[in-house]
Amino acid sequence: MKFSTIIYFIITLYVGGFMLYGGYQKFAKPLPSPTKMIETFEKEGAEKMKKDKKLIIKNYIFGMKQTGFFWQFLGICEILFGILIISQYLRFVGAVMLLPITLQIFLFHIFLELDDTQELIQTGLLFIGNLALITKELPKWKHLIITKI
Repeated sequence: MKFSTIIYFIITLYVGGFMLYGGYQKFAKPLPSPTKMIETFEKEGAEKMKKDKKLIIKNYIFGMKQTGFFWQFLGICEILFGILIISQYLRFVGAVMLLPITLQIFLFHIFLELDDTQELIQTGLLFIGNLALITKELPKWKHLIITKI
């Protein structure tokens, strides 16, 4: 077995497993009530919450949860694409469909949690791993994506 095949297998398990776990976590906790952030804001005081550097992150994630569907939809996509990546035959399709999600996760950590180095490295490796999965399979699928006029 070639070393590159082993690395490719490890990347596949990392990206697919990360997505399966992340998708599962979207359903592990009940969704907060629509007024939870307002009640927290009133209870803890506006001035204290304004100084909280995590307020933007909390509002961002809370907004996705409060749409009533997006947080669950994101979880379903992460689980589905994780399964596709781990499968032998649909890995490329799963990796291509997952690319916008991994890019968004990575950009979220760059712009909102730059000080958390561990998560920044973890999500950076996730995005790079996803790109590696696409790049490895691209020659097989290139004729479907790029056409000559």
